[in-house]
Formats: sequence, C-alpha cells, structure tokens
Amino acid sequence: MLDSHVDPLSSVVTLLKPAVSVSKMVEAGGQWLVERHDMVSPFYCAMVEGRCRLHVTGRDPVTLRAGDFVLIPHLQGFTMSSEVPPPPHVPRLPLETGPGQFRLGPTETPADVRALVGHCRFETPARSLIASLLPEMIHVANQNRLTALVPMIHEETRADRPGRGMILERLLEVLLIEALRSDQATTLPPGLLRGLSDPQLSGALQRIHAEPGSPLSVSELAKAAGMSRSGFFERFRRQVGRAPLQYAIEWRMALAKTLLRQGGLTISEIAVMVGYGSASAFGLAFVRHEGLSPGAFANKDNS
Repeated sequence: MLDSHVDPLSSVVTLLKPAVSVSKMVEAGGQWLVERHDMVSPFYCAMVEGRCRLHVTGRDPVTLRAGDFVLIPHLQGFTMSSEVPPPPHVPRLPLETGPGQFRLGPTETPADVRALVGHCRFETPARSLIASLLPEMIHVANQNRLTALVPMIHEETRADRPGRGMILERLLEVLLIEALRSDQATTLPPGLLRGLSDPQLSGALQRIHAEPGSPLSVSELAKAAGMSRSGFFERFRRQVGRAPLQYAIEWRMALAKTLLRQGGLTISEIAVMVGYGSASAFGLAFVRHEGLSPGAFANKDNS
C-alpha cells in the first residue's frame, strides 16, 4: 500500500543523515580573501550583513548580499572575498577571535561583512548518488525561515547540552528541506527537485519512494500519471535525469546500503524490503550496481 506520509524530498534528506562538522561566525572588513580547494563537503552560508563575492569552482562568481542564503550540497573548492579582493601575496589567514568566531581582513578596518558559515557531512553510504540528484548550488534571497535556522545551528554547535546531536541533525534536515524547496523549478537542472515540481511525475516519484519493496513497471507508473508509456518514460528521463526504473533501482540500492550499514537485519530481510524476491536475486543486483556482494559491503563498512 502507498504510504501517503512518504515524501520523496524528506526521505532523501533523512537518508543523507546530515551532521555538522564546522559552524562559524565570520566578520570581515577592508580587502580580504579566503580560498579552499580539494575539499569535499556540503557548505552553507547565511549573509547577515554587507556584501561579498563567492566563486565556487566550476561556476560563475556571484555577489552575496545581506539576507542571502547559499547551499552547495557537494562543494569541492571556493573563493570568498571582498568585492575588491586584496592584491596577490597579502596574508589571508583568518584570525580566530573567539569560539566559532573568525575575523578576515585588516583588523584595524571596521567590519562591514558578517556571515554564518557552516560545513556539514552526509553520513549515508549513498551520499554520492543522492548528492547527484540535488542541484549543484542553491542561492536564494530574503528567505526568513532559512536565515532563522542557521543561527540556531550555530548556537547549538557552541553549546554542550543534552540531546545536542539529535537537535543538530533535525535542524540540518529542516535547513536542507527549506533550502531545496525554496529554489525555482524553472531554473533547476534535471534531478529530484525538478521531477517533484512536475505534477505528472510527482506521484510516480512518491510511489517509488513509498513502495521500495513493491514490483514497479513503467506501464504502471505511466498509468498512474495519466500518460502513455513512451511519453511518461521520456518526460521522466528529461526531468529527473534518469530512466524511471533506473531511478527506482538506484533508490533501492541507496536504502539497501543504509540498511546494511545499520546492521540488525539479514540479507534476506533487506532483499524483501527493497523489492527482491530472494537474497540471491538481491545479491546479483547489488554486485552489478556496487561491484561487491552485500555481505562484503557490510563487512567493509563496519570494519
């Protein structure tokens, strides 16, 4: 039976299992620049005051203003600077002024930029697949709900209170959902959000996420969407970036990898939960997709 409470976006964010690794308040004044390369982590920034330039590797530079929020699910490198960057070879190391507080630029210059910056990590073993379903970068302005969440995350990282880990995980989940659903569908690349914005495809995506253990066919999904099989197939592939059953298999494998990591279930039980009639059928599919058996994956992950 279809679980009407299963929302694809929520299920993806929950499966990501986000956790804070760094959260800091950055103040800057004068000419300044910070540069990071060869890093792999989700990144977010909420501008509190002022303006600056953000240049993410592989993308055009953007100007960030007070009230802007940026989320990059898979950041590899970036440069952040004053609107007029400093000359080359000027010292660029940030000065730590307190717990979780940093200063950029000449200290004798008054600060005119303030931003809350954070890096997190996705603890799911399927993070590369799920990150590929999300936009490369989200940049929104004047989203009060988002800019209210970031200070809460920053405050919680600074405190050592009971339940801190769970609170941070839930705040990050809400932050990701708010950021992802705030983007404009017309500007989205092919992926989960673009598919969910399509009324004829959103029901099919919900069914794939709600019924990972049920048999699925393109014909059934197309019928539920009120479309011909061929029309549905092409529309799904164009909007989501994957063929329908390819998406369903990848989602099942993402769930399977998470269940194998968690432990407590047999491979036969996991096979049924993700839509395979036997452990051997599941094992063959898992090897084709991951290059190793479910047992080997579980042992490697827990070693």
